[in-house]
Amino acid sequence: MDGIYIAYAIAIVVVVVVIRSFKQVPQQNAWVVERLGKYHGTLGPGLKVIIPFFDKVAYKHSLKEIPLDVPSQICITRDNTQLQVDGILYFQVTDPMRASYGSSNYIVAVTQLAQTSLRSVIGKLELDKTFEERDIINAQVVQAIDEAALNWGVKVLRYEIKDLTPPKEILHAMQAQITAEREKRALIAASEGRRQEQINIATGEREAFIARSEGEKQAVINKAQGEAESIKAVAEANAQAIERVAAAIRQPGGEQAVQLKVAVKAVDAYSQVATNATTTLIVPSNMTEVSALIGSAMKMVQASQKAG
Repeated sequence: MDGIYIAYAIAIVVVVVVIRSFKQVPQQNAWVVERLGKYHGTLGPGLKVIIPFFDKVAYKHSLKEIPLDVPSQICITRDNTQLQVDGILYFQVTDPMRASYGSSNYIVAVTQLAQTSLRSVIGKLELDKTFEERDIINAQVVQAIDEAALNWGVKVLRYEIKDLTPPKEILHAMQAQITAEREKRALIAASEGRRQEQINIATGEREAFIARSEGEKQAVINKAQGEAESIKAVAEANAQAIERVAAAIRQPGGEQAVQLKVAVKAVDAYSQVATNATTTLIVPSNMTEVSALIGSAMKMVQASQKAG
């Protein structure tokens, strides 16, 4: 009977030893094993074997990205303005051994360091800059934490400011300033609109004046060219008529025709003068003077022919 109890006890011990010898580590996890109170190794994902009663899983770490809510705190800016700031920090365990032995509590350490780094960064900026340069603040906080977190086996991935809340008095002043700036921009925009309108009107009037002057100039040019063409045409017609008359005179009997024409014109002129009551007619005493006049005209015609 005692042998049966001993066999049961041995079986139970074997089962316990077997159970404690095998460890199944989940994916994206790392377990730190101590042997007789001293660091022995790190178990990765999968089924692992340890020595019972000598080895002990002392720490279990998740290797996933961990979001950590950083508590809200009061920060003072460079221009002595209080800001209530809260944010969220993202980090990841990269060295399970250092995360186990580098700090008693790396989560608390990272949280405190994030708060102190944030106060330091905001203390270097003025109030307006804290709202404009959030990305710079986030980057500087991550850089400050990451340098210290290396000894804790932790990698800080990013930090994001969730809210920046100034005191109510400062908030009202900022709203009033924003309202004033908007009104100023509205006035500037209106004045710029009026200025542009005046510029457009002046430009339109100038272009219209230039267009009118160009039209008047072209009209004058066209008129002058027309008059020049007309004078040229008349001159050419007179020249052609003179050439034809000269050619006719050179024909047989041309001179006699010219003499007859001149005589006719002279008689006609005398007759017109005689019919005018207000005109005093002086008749030559010797009619041979009329023939002499005609002869002189013919000599002038012959001289012009020779010159031509």
